Order: sequence, then C-alpha cells, then structure tokens
Amino acid sequence: MPTYTHARPALTVDIIVRANARTRIVLIRRAHEPFAGGWALPGGFVEENEPPATAAARELAEETGIALEPERLTQLGAYGNPGRDPRGWTVSIVFVADVDEATTRPQAGDDAGDARWWSVGALPPLVFDHARIIADALSADGFD
Repeated sequence: MPTYTHARPALTVDIIVRANARTRIVLIRRAHEPFAGGWALPGGFVEENEPPATAAARELAEETGIALEPERLTQLGAYGNPGRDPRGWTVSIVFVADVDEATTRPQAGDDAGDARWWSVGALPPLVFDHARIIADALSADGFD
C-alpha cells in the first residue's frame, strides 16, 4: 500500500433538493454534534469505494426518506475551504435534484432530528458553509 506525504481530506456530499420553480428546498435539523439542533443540507461522508453520486443518494434517503437514483442528481460543485467542518478537513461535492414537492414528503431519519421544506426567501440560520452553498446555487442558475 502506498504511503502519501500529502494531507488527505475526508470526502463528503451535500444535496440541494428543490421544488416549486426552485423556490423551496429541503433542510434537515441535525440531531448530533457538530451543530446539533442546527439546520443543514442533507448529506454526509462518502464510504470507501463509493461513488459520490451514490453516496449522495444514500445520504438523502437515510436523512430524509427521499429516494432518488444517483442519475437524478446533478453536480453543482465542490467545497473544501479550511474550517468548513469543525471535525477536520472535509471536501464536499454538492449535488442538486429537482422534485415535485406535492409528492415528496421529507421524513427525518438517521442523524436528522427533523426534515422539511423551506422557502429559499425565509431560510433559518444554517450551519457549516451551507448558506454559501445555497447562495452559489441560487446565483448559478437563477432559481430565486
């Protein structure tokens, strides 16, 4: 097994699930530290040998009960600024999925204490760098 001299970040995924002409998104309330009780995008750590889109679909289903095929997820970008996660250096690949709110009912699961739809014009305070990620998504395709 090779030995690397470079620091290696943990790889994570975050998912923006949006609906209603892209004016509503799903957020979860974190049940555990860091930021227990804070609102965040669904997401989590990529498992070893797991493709990022597969990890995103898995985390979305685990935390919100929303089951989507990885092919339904579009990659928005990657976020890895130092300090974005107090547990250590993480790089997150962010995915976006458009769904029908009328038929998509988020249900909190796994490490989410709550999961619900929010208007992008009235979001609660967000943890990690999720406010920036959502702002980037809004400006990237003008779904505001």
